[in-house]
Amino acid sequence: MENILIIEDNQDVNFMLSKAIKYAGYNVKSSFTGIDGLNELKTNSYNLVLLDIMLPYKSGDQILKEVRQFSSIPVIIISAKDIISTKIDLLKLGADDYITKPFDLGEVVARVESNLRRYSISNNSISSLFTYKDITLDENTKEVKINNTLLDLTAKEYMILELLIKNQNKVFSKSNLYESIWHEEYIGDDNTIKTHISNIRNKLKKFNPMENYIETVWGLGYRLYKN
Repeated sequence: MENILIIEDNQDVNFMLSKAIKYAGYNVKSSFTGIDGLNELKTNSYNLVLLDIMLPYKSGDQILKEVRQFSSIPVIIISAKDIISTKIDLLKLGADDYITKPFDLGEVVARVESNLRRYSISNNSISSLFTYKDITLDENTKEVKINNTLLDLTAKEYMILELLIKNQNKVFSKSNLYESIWHEEYIGDDNTIKTHISNIRNKLKKFNPMENYIETVWGLGYRLYKN
């Protein structure tokens, strides 16, 4: 069953969309701010996004730009702006479709199904691969390989490494990592993050002892060493 993310700050609209799409047979998650929506996309797997433009903290066009740096999933814009130039600009940024408010729920569901079908056909038999140095991460199979040798990672270790590889220039604080992976409030439990990072480093080092992968940025957190 496909997972759909709705990023819409209006609670009534969000609820209405969520109800209609759930009724059509999809799993639905709702975000109400731009930042929450973007974090959700970076940390969890979705098949399609319904994205409002006017959002608090981070606008829809900013989210679209960032999403297109790490994902090609369908993004359907839902906006009250019925201006041709706005539609053209967003389509050029990477939007797959554009629906103007007020909308018909039946049309929204039809557009969702159409975009999912088109995306599925175009990506049939193509793995979603991410690479860093000699590491290959397959988002579809949840496998990590170094020089084609499979790495034995726990679920949490995989999720941490996936987050780092998908955001290779970003420094993640311990609280960022903890809240992104465990989905709980960080209360200063340094040991959990340190242990998982250490285990990942040791497993990577075992396959390639001459290479450095995860860098400690003192006072800030962790990131991948720059290539």
